[in-house]
Amino acid sequence: MNRWRKVAIAAVVIVTLPFAAHYAVGALTKITPPDVTVASEAVGDEGGLRISGPAYATVRGGVREAYLEGTPEQIGARSARLLGDRMAKDETDLWATFEHFVPVSALRTLILDVSRVRYRNIANNVPEARRRELAAAAVAVQPDPNAHRMPTYERIVFLHSVYDIALSFEHSPLLGCSAFGLGPHATKDGHVIVGRAFDMEIGDVFDTDKVVYFVREDGRIPYASVAWPGLAGVLTGMNLEGVMVLVNGARAGEPRTTGLPVVFSLREALQAAHDTNEAVDVLAKQEVMVSHIVFVADAKGHFAVVERTPGRAAFVRRDFPDADRVAVTNHLEGDSKDDPKNVWVREHTTTLARRARLDEMLGDIAPSSADVHSAAGMLRDHKCAGGTQCDLGDRRAIDALIATHGVIADVTDRVLWVSKGPHLSGELVRFDLKAMFAAGHDPRADVEPETIAADPILADGRYAEGRKRAGGPKMGGDAR
Repeated sequence: MNRWRKVAIAAVVIVTLPFAAHYAVGALTKITPPDVTVASEAVGDEGGLRISGPAYATVRGGVREAYLEGTPEQIGARSARLLGDRMAKDETDLWATFEHFVPVSALRTLILDVSRVRYRNIANNVPEARRRELAAAAVAVQPDPNAHRMPTYERIVFLHSVYDIALSFEHSPLLGCSAFGLGPHATKDGHVIVGRAFDMEIGDVFDTDKVVYFVREDGRIPYASVAWPGLAGVLTGMNLEGVMVLVNGARAGEPRTTGLPVVFSLREALQAAHDTNEAVDVLAKQEVMVSHIVFVADAKGHFAVVERTPGRAAFVRRDFPDADRVAVTNHLEGDSKDDPKNVWVREHTTTLARRARLDEMLGDIAPSSADVHSAAGMLRDHKCAGGTQCDLGDRRAIDALIATHGVIADVTDRVLWVSKGPHLSGELVRFDLKAMFAAGHDPRADVEPETIAADPILADGRYAEGRKRAGGPKMGGDAR
């Protein structure tokens, strides 16, 4: 064999090997959906109210809401029928963001192939009922405009693990959330109030096209979840029993490819728990993929902070310096507090600054004085610790103009006030779980909901200036 023939063969091998490897990855990491029966069901449209069986989707107060009920298969199929167009559009936008940050096609393919190999067994982490729900959604969403990227069911499974996968990166942009709880002795009417800013900076579409889901699965406790089209789990939610759960990112230990994805973990807690103790019991028994913090509250004012790290027992904090004023940001305070990764979070992100500011504001609340309006003011606070005025968009502020969603919850009354957007600056729209889940509820009779007024910065030009200062995701943390 002459030299040039050898060179030619080597060149062919070099060119074709990546393609062969890519197709081999696809074949060897294929995720097979469970067999499900998806009954046909007409979808009607009545003046902006989209209906599929007893389920529906509409927009009220500028925020999309969706009511789903039935078996896991029925819920999955109805969700896809009602919101499939939004699911496809938002996912297309997410792929465009990926392509923007990784402009080289071959590199994107490599990243996806490595992820598919690393998480090739990820479907085994998903509870059986949720696999059936996702499989039914994959059937009902056809034709799928993104099927050329990855088979539908596989993509849906991966998208439901995106929070865990993103948190596993050393430079995750998910370390910026803030939350607080106000017990009955701190509020005017003796109710329990929770405030929450969810800062997941992986695409503005999650802010602009959010959905408030109301889900009644057969045999389970009904719950509401503030999410986006197609998400079958919970990152911020409350159930009809008056239990609220929310997750904040953290960092400790070594990420794993096995464990229950966060969105399904919190959903399981909401669908099973009647109070904080029961929710903590559910959460503490679950194996997790990545470290994070779950804040739990119930209608009687019992708060708990559950710190979870892969391979370690959950650390539960129930005793607080002030039982009626509790704050949480992104650092661990229990058994993992000295973990080098947690130390890095404390030293290189704004978690301590935001926690200090929350503690100051909570300490300034007089007994029996707080309400949802003052809680909204805390959530939209633009000052730094010490009460000094920050520049708008400073990551040390509770509202750095980056939140994917903001929520004020009257846990006692089972009411959520959800940010309309942009971020926390737009109106907060009221959703009443008791009304939504009431027997005979007819969405056709619903009127425009109450709102909490928009932040004044939205109308006087300060918001636009602040958004420029906030900039894009801060990889590795939210340091200013």
